[in-house]
Amino acid sequence: MILPDEQTQIAISDVLASFDDKIDLLTRQNKTLEDLAQAYFRKWFIENPNRKWEEKGLDEIAEFLNGLPLQEYPYMSGNPLKVIKIKELNNGFSDSTDLCSADIPEQYIVYPGDVIFSWSGSLKVDIWKYGKGALNQHLFKVTSRNYPKWFYYFWIKYYLPEFKMIAESKATTMGHIQRQDLSNAIVLVPDNQEINAMSDIMSPLIEKIEKNNAQILILQKLRDTLLPKLINGEIRVKM
Repeated sequence: MILPDEQTQIAISDVLASFDDKIDLLTRQNKTLEDLAQAYFRKWFIENPNRKWEEKGLDEIAEFLNGLPLQEYPYMSGNPLKVIKIKELNNGFSDSTDLCSADIPEQYIVYPGDVIFSWSGSLKVDIWKYGKGALNQHLFKVTSRNYPKWFYYFWIKYYLPEFKMIAESKATTMGHIQRQDLSNAIVLVPDNQEINAMSDIMSPLIEKIEKNNAQILILQKLRDTLLPKLINGEIRVKM
């Protein structure tokens, strides 16, 4: 590959740095938003809870759908789905991501904004942001008919250190938790009026994080698309 002259290289670097700066800004903003939401959650439910609130098991406030053994749904033809495993939960899709048939039940399809919880191996809970995919086994897709996303998301995060300790105590090569552990994780449940008032604060924070994540992915894709075009001169920067 023939590299452009030094002045052009500097100009290209400046262009790419502007993308990186914006991505870094949005990433730091998301960290601030998550920390703020976490602080509200801890204030309400951990530091100064209402002792009159109802107690329920974690599995009573949300549904934990275990993924499919997607090797049983091989991609043969048509448009495939990318398989979401623990690796993808941590790092997003890559060229090595497995593919499967799109002919799987709808409930096992994951969309940006879904809460995903890995209950085996490397335990983690996150709000999915990398695009449509298929839920593999060892992952839960967490939903609720009765409670907002922030409510069950932060309760899972609160119990995550305890779940990790349980998983590490298993005498197997891949530690995991069981559904009984979800039942034993007791959460405090305010009445609907209080939940709605809390949601007025929490939901916009989560929505802003999701919007920022979508923008980060667009910027990363645009940056990675521009780089080879700038290097080979297909696109020229104004100097």
